[in-house]
Amino acid sequence: MKVSWSFKSVKTYDQIFTFLLSEWGQTSADKFMDEVDRILVLISKPPKMFKRSLKLNNVRIGNLIPYNTLIYRVGKQTIELILFWDNRQDAKKLKY
Repeated sequence: MKVSWSFKSVKTYDQIFTFLLSEWGQTSADKFMDEVDRILVLISKPPKMFKRSLKLNNVRIGNLIPYNTLIYRVGKQTIELILFWDNRQDAKKLKY
């Protein structure tokens, strides 16, 4: 399946990458980037491999690395990345 990035997913990806780069260095930022690439390849084959959202039926939530989560929507032809989430943030602020 084709993977598409929403504006919010690009923005939240960049925010996490920038945070990791500034706080933990290039190695941590690269690890995040590599893990995202790996997960995108995985979900393009069996897109429903991660747990279903309790809020929305066609939305999936998958942990990337201990502190980061990917939220994405599975359509008939595409997978839309909704956002990346830093799990250290207040979960009450999570909107998708």
